[in-house]
Amino acid sequence: MAEPLKNSYNRAYITRLAKALKQHHPKFDSKAFSKAVFDKQWQERELKARMSHIRGCIYDCLDLPYEDALTVLLPAAESFGGYEAMFFPEYVEVYGQGHWDASMQALEVLTQYSSSEFAVRPFIEMDTQRMMGQMMSWAQHDNEHVRRLASEGCRPRLPWAKALPAFKQDPALIVPVLTQLRCDPSLYVRRSVANNLNDIAKDNPEVTLDWMQQYFGDNELTDWIIKHGCRTLLKQAHPEALSLFGYGDVSAIKVASFTVDTPSLREGEDLAFSFDIKRRGGELGKLRIEYGIDYQKANGSLSRKVFKVAEGQYNASNLSFQRRQSFRPMTTRKHYPGTHRVALLVNGVELALEEFELAAVGQ
Repeated sequence: MAEPLKNSYNRAYITRLAKALKQHHPKFDSKAFSKAVFDKQWQERELKARMSHIRGCIYDCLDLPYEDALTVLLPAAESFGGYEAMFFPEYVEVYGQGHWDASMQALEVLTQYSSSEFAVRPFIEMDTQRMMGQMMSWAQHDNEHVRRLASEGCRPRLPWAKALPAFKQDPALIVPVLTQLRCDPSLYVRRSVANNLNDIAKDNPEVTLDWMQQYFGDNELTDWIIKHGCRTLLKQAHPEALSLFGYGDVSAIKVASFTVDTPSLREGEDLAFSFDIKRRGGELGKLRIEYGIDYQKANGSLSRKVFKVAEGQYNASNLSFQRRQSFRPMTTRKHYPGTHRVALLVNGVELALEEFELAAVGQ
């Protein structure tokens, strides 16, 4: 099992951090800093809490006015990267909202070592118009990490971050930034643009669809963004999204030999099933083939999760598939015993459905 990321903040890491801070501020008390970090509550803190605690300890031990502190933090940050170094931009987020220009310059620098995607969000809420003007400027930056920040930081539903309710209601100010980045040469940036479009689609599908219809077919880079940005709409079988990619009528398509090989299973085992997709007297054509698992919930209702099997242009008249779906214990989904269902979907249309039983733990 992989080492938890929170354990990256070990004594060697904190010692290295203290050394970097002292290099740029000789009065920095390294011993007091290390003692403050590894306090009595340290072991109880999870990743984000440890990150914030380190940020607070830096603030206390530097004991400098904000803009003076930046002259220490920015050069020190050059030696640290990855998610674990996000206490640097968090310093700007927490203490820098009254120093707009200095904070914008700092976030631009710091995102090139870790990421300022969380730290920009309070600034968006504080002065949305001004901050989105900054995001547009960053969208034209030479550095791909800064351009990604322009998109990632304003995602309405950025994972692990506080949502932006104003953008969930009206994402109009995001659209120019995404348009600026629609042909970005960096996959890192394009993936963020796609994720932002997918976020928007969950609350304002018409905005994502309008954007996709406007730019689909312009070039391969934009088409990649559009394909990944409408994944939620495709899973929801939104007719306009399906039509955009040429997924049409499936009235001549049939599911045959649909077999659930494990009609009864226990948690930790796999659901195994197989099926054929056929079209009598012709080619299958362009298809998006998926399956949905209707998971039993605690209250006895069912909740569907859709998984892609295959998609493409098929010249054959018959395709065969075998699939397995794990029911191992997960932190993101609790499995409840009882009747579940597996559905087969072609171009968003449910063509077959079978039940299976998940036994209670210990049975």
